[in-house]
Amino acid sequence: MSDLNRTVRELLEGSLPVLWVSGEISNFKRYDSGHCYFSLKDKNAQVRCVMFRNRAGLLDFQPREGMSVEIRAVVTLYEARGDYQLTVEAMRPAGLGALFEAFEKLKAKLAAEGLFDAARKQPLPTFPRAIGIVTSPKAAALRDVLTTLGRRMPALPVILYPCAVQGASAAAEIANAINKAAERKEVDTLIVCRGGGSLEDLWSFNEEVVARAIAACPIPVVSGVGHETDFTISDFVADVRAATPTAAAELASPNRAEWLARLAEQQRHLQRAFERQLQLRMQKLDNLARRLRHPGDTLTRQRERLAMLSVRLNAAPSRQLDRKVAALAQLRLRLAHASPALDTARHRLNQAASRLAVAGTRAHDQRAARLAQLRGQLQALNPNAVLSRGYALVETPKGQVIQHAAQLHAGDRIRVRFADEAVDAAVVGKPDGQQTLF
Repeated sequence: MSDLNRTVRELLEGSLPVLWVSGEISNFKRYDSGHCYFSLKDKNAQVRCVMFRNRAGLLDFQPREGMSVEIRAVVTLYEARGDYQLTVEAMRPAGLGALFEAFEKLKAKLAAEGLFDAARKQPLPTFPRAIGIVTSPKAAALRDVLTTLGRRMPALPVILYPCAVQGASAAAEIANAINKAAERKEVDTLIVCRGGGSLEDLWSFNEEVVARAIAACPIPVVSGVGHETDFTISDFVADVRAATPTAAAELASPNRAEWLARLAEQQRHLQRAFERQLQLRMQKLDNLARRLRHPGDTLTRQRERLAMLSVRLNAAPSRQLDRKVAALAQLRLRLAHASPALDTARHRLNQAASRLAVAGTRAHDQRAARLAQLRGQLQALNPNAVLSRGYALVETPKGQVIQHAAQLHAGDRIRVRFADEAVDAAVVGKPDGQQTLF
């Protein structure tokens, strides 16, 4: 008997392909193991069916007694009892075969027209000024979208374009809502959404009128219809397809917390860059300050050098005369021990003494003239002499000389030195691009 039943099973499974069978569910039972057992019948016959847990878990609807369904199954034999049965691999509500055929036909038609092309897709704005939602006011999807938008960007305005999302008139209402949003131009991102459901429940979003309304909409459209595994024509036509209504809200709205974090990070980078530049400028300013010398310091050094030269100039003739006198004394001593031609030698000595005196006087006069010339140059460099001719010296309150008007700004305190005294003043204006002092 076992061999017979095994042979019959192998014959059934090997000779018949996987079949689609339609009928009405009868005696449906789901056991704790997850396996489903039922009979599929029509008005003339019935057959036992089994759907194991791994296949039953993929169903997106709950089979129930009396429901008309279509199953994809393998014809087999349960050897233990010799019962002929169908092992079910997939199940769908009856009539979905025509819907799938219509779905594929419309999908191919719109694809051929280029409505699915990536080139015509519009990018979503990074910071939308307002977001529109096309859905039913009673839909759970609306609550999910509003909750997500409120969490991500609380201040973002949201406008609802209400419509039915299921039923005979739903497709026309959805298309009218999309067209109304395009006409009003109140938003710059549009979410078309509804929650999950069967293929029949979502069929409004597979209608051609809805697809063409989305394609013609100048506003970027995010399609968030059904669950992650659901696909509709609206998903293919829309600029962006989201797996769920919640995901659609996340794609359409910026995340306030993320942008605040990015802004804070950019602020920190900017602060560090500013501090580095400030430190560089401070170091450069210190270097320039060390190189900058006050004119008074320069005059003081020149005055000291002039005094030293004057002392050396005054002392030079005396030292030279002393050397000549010492040399003359040596000559006299040598002369006393020389030949007795004293008159001639004395005469020559007197001439040398005269020349020496003249040379000393000339050298002294030359040094005195040079000293007078240096005194005149020093007097010309004296700021007080310049000030006595009507000029003035502008300084900061700390005594630093201001050389250029660009160093001053309106409201700066300054000190103006004249020949007789100094006065305090302030910068009050800058006519024709130049600073004016009063």
